Amino acid sequence: MATPPSIPPSLKPVQTRSQSPSTFPSPPTTPSGKVNPMSPVRPTISLHQPNSKKGSSKHNKIFRRVRAVFRSFPIIAPACKIPVSLHGNRLHDGHVHGGTRMTGTLFGHRKARINLAIQESPGSLPVLLLELTIPTGKLLQDMGVGLVRIALECEKKPHEKTKIEDEPIWTMFCNGRKSGYAVKREPTDEDLNVMQILHVVSMGAGVIPTGDGADQPADGELTYMRAFFERVAGSKDSETYYMLNPDGNNGPELSLFFVRI
Repeated sequence: MATPPSIPPSLKPVQTRSQSPSTFPSPPTTPSGKVNPMSPVRPTISLHQPNSKKGSSKHNKIFRRVRAVFRSFPIIAPACKIPVSLHGNRLHDGHVHGGTRMTGTLFGHRKARINLAIQESPGSLPVLLLELTIPTGKLLQDMGVGLVRIALECEKKPHEKTKIEDEPIWTMFCNGRKSGYAVKREPTDEDLNVMQILHVVSMGAGVIPTGDGADQPADGELTYMRAFFERVAGSKDSETYYMLNPDGNNGPELSLFFVRI
């Protein structure tokens, strides 16, 4: 059995507000009154709409079609271990000049593709959800070694009017090495359940229990890492998200670059 990725001490779970145990729903039962272990409790989704969220239903069909093609791509495990420094782009207080603070969550089953959700706050619906062709355990392990830079590139079309965050598919480079693809998609019920479970967590890392008492799935435990990100919009064709370390220096780092070329 593979060893799960270690959790850096700088990202211990931090709760922003408490919740009384009595507010959680009762476990589902069988007609005999016994708890049904095959029916996990689904939390009630109370996430609110982000302030910047606008109608995007016209993109849903494109996302579904692109995701169907994306699912046929193999999972790639690149070696994302090239140390790169971005301290020249940061201020001494840990903020990026001109940046907007967001909440970013990396999550997924350890052997499956990792997902990245960007939210305005831990209690809001995602404004951006990406699925990357990198196993969750691999990326989290490499982030524990050093800085990881992910560049997402797509083709710039003449008279481009699509917002850069609405592009459906990207070619992905990890620390300068081509590492597969990334696709934007709409959140599934499972994604929303993860966001709901973590809505009281501002930053941290760990494992989300399945809640049904069953054996672990074949693709491993459902792990997550949450931190603050600074969003910097360079132009209509470039945008960057920088992970902010709680201690300012140590711990994992991730920089995500979107660019149309």
